[in-house]
Amino acid sequence: QVQLVESGGGLVQTGGSLRLSCAASGSIVRINTMRWYRQAPGKQRELVAAITRGGSTNYEDSVKGRFTISGDDAKNTVYLQMNSLKPEDTAVYYCNANVRTTQNMGLVTDDYWGQGTQVTVSS
Repeated sequence: QVQLVESGGGLVQTGGSLRLSCAASGSIVRINTMRWYRQAPGKQRELVAAITRGGSTNYEDSVKGRFTISGDDAKNTVYLQMNSLKPEDTAVYYCNANVRTTQNMGLVTDDYWGQGTQVTVSS
């Protein structure tokens, strides 16, 4: 199995910055894609940013130019640098990874989730 551990959330003022980290561990053969989602109170979980094994990235429109997703393959870690934060960025941020693992002497590809980290932007 795979464990995802997030860190870096917190309270910041409007215009401030935070850097989220998500480290994957376990019976990992290969990580295909890592993503950051967020969920604000009363709203659906939404995709914020994603990065593939090849380094391709994509972003939700409202964070383009402010957020940057990056990865460290050697550490199985993904980062989300968040700049120019706004109150509407307030949410619980979740890390997601599509991972190939070894299970029962075979290979299985599945999605895994972290526990979430709170980001609060005060106005």
